[in-house]
Amino acid sequence: MTESRHADAVAAFEAQRPRLLAVAHRMLGSRVDAEDAVQETWIRFARQELTSIDNVGGWLTTVVSRVCIDVLRSRSARPESLYGDHLPELVVTEEHDAAPESNALLAESVGAALLIVLNSLEPNERLAFVLHDLFAVPFEEIGRIVGKSSNATKMLASRARRKVQGAPDPVPELWLAAPLSISSCVLRATAISRVSWRFLIRT
Repeated sequence: MTESRHADAVAAFEAQRPRLLAVAHRMLGSRVDAEDAVQETWIRFARQELTSIDNVGGWLTTVVSRVCIDVLRSRSARPESLYGDHLPELVVTEEHDAAPESNALLAESVGAALLIVLNSLEPNERLAFVLHDLFAVPFEEIGRIVGKSSNATKMLASRARRKVQGAPDPVPELWLAAPLSISSCVLRATAISRVSWRFLIRT
């Protein structure tokens, strides 16, 4: 790859990095694992000719999703906390910056609930739920990632939602500031179509 093409590839990838980190963090629940998944995505992207990719954002989302699926499937079955003693910093913003106070409260209520519930889903369910309900990726595209039809992918997302609705509340120390149950907070968040999500991942 020439220096010019490499620079173009870096620029294209960096433009997508925040979204890729958000997807990976939601999928894996761990900042370190999310960064590793994004790095692996970059390695695969750097091997490609940029001109051969029609939709860079879609291509990268597909790759990082498959990397995350592999990580989830290979994880040990032993229970362990992915969050330590603190929760990831989640910022929620609405179009036109409306009601910033409400956005901040929503972020505080949803951050822990979302990651805890997602951890209870099967890898393909988690992928369908995260990509469709949180990032508005069409079922047809998600189906290509998991190797299933659009209808089968819809069923995965539907099953994930049912599990979210039936999720018990987490232990009190992780939920002291939250006024709603875990399922109601998550469903409230995913129902707000005008909300865009991003993680602020500190170095």
